[in-house]
Amino acid sequence: MRFQVLSGLGSRLACQASNSLLPKTPSGEIRRLTSSTAKFKDEDLLLFFNEEVQTILKTLTGFDLNKVFQARKLGHSLQAPQYKLMTSQQVEEAIEKARDKASKLLQMPPVVPISQETDVVLSKDPELIALDTSKYLITDISFGKTDRTRTVVVRDLDGTLRKAHRSERRNANQTYFPILGKQFRVPKMFQPEHLKPVLERGDYLFVLDRTCVEFDADDPEYHRITHTTYNHIDEKQAYGTLRFTRHFGPMVFYLVLSDNIDNLLLENLKTARLSDAAALIQLHHIVHPNTKSAKNKLQSGQEMAFIKEYIDNDSKLKVALELALMENDKREFPEAQASSGNL
Repeated sequence: MRFQVLSGLGSRLACQASNSLLPKTPSGEIRRLTSSTAKFKDEDLLLFFNEEVQTILKTLTGFDLNKVFQARKLGHSLQAPQYKLMTSQQVEEAIEKARDKASKLLQMPPVVPISQETDVVLSKDPELIALDTSKYLITDISFGKTDRTRTVVVRDLDGTLRKAHRSERRNANQTYFPILGKQFRVPKMFQPEHLKPVLERGDYLFVLDRTCVEFDADDPEYHRITHTTYNHIDEKQAYGTLRFTRHFGPMVFYLVLSDNIDNLLLENLKTARLSDAAALIQLHHIVHPNTKSAKNKLQSGQEMAFIKEYIDNDSKLKVALELALMENDKREFPEAQASSGNL
């Protein structure tokens, strides 16, 4: 094994809480408190990987090659388009290749529980007190290790040797195995006072893409930032900014977990996405099987009745949803509406 030692990182790697104030596990390890964003049960979050849930989320995300490959402002100059003469078969092959690439780009970021960070003390060596004026960060840089399995330990000023905290591990990995686009220090844009104006501009996709680069999916900051973004989108009803992107599914799953699907359901009905509205309610029944409307199963061709059952029993925007459903009924059966009007 090859180890690399860094010193002089005391201020950058300092812990934010006193160890004496942190609760301990039965084995004596000090358990660090996670952020308040951990409001969901672990088993509920893991429903994200359920096969039926994944199928519904992919259906709701949709598939639009123009949206997947649209030009974005990333600070790079755009490449000039290329024009080729192709046979019909070559065109079909090119389209199929584009579809495969788009499917990979639409791979949803995972929704996982927040990891519990613990202080694991390896040894206490008081004879090393005052040996140096800074901590030592010791990193295993052997080939074949991943960022999550790589051994990273810290020698504190009081002589304690312990496993590195999340922020220390992040900095060590980024020092020796940098990820393209990831910064050594967490960007200031993720601080609440800076994040709010970015969201007000509607740069949701930029925020979520950069969050995926800067944080692991089980990081408390990842949960805080993504949940804040999803809530802002729901408040503004700006669902179209994420539809046909890899972030739409996780946002829908968050809204379903929060039992807060009525705004999205209303948007689906107003935009004549009747099948999406039914699929959304179906997903809600999977995650919340004890709701009153969950006993009603979706039957082919019975989407209107299925949606109405949810509106009557579980919705919080009953009047608005009923009006939107009536408008869909008029679009679906215009002749019947005209006949009833003549009577």
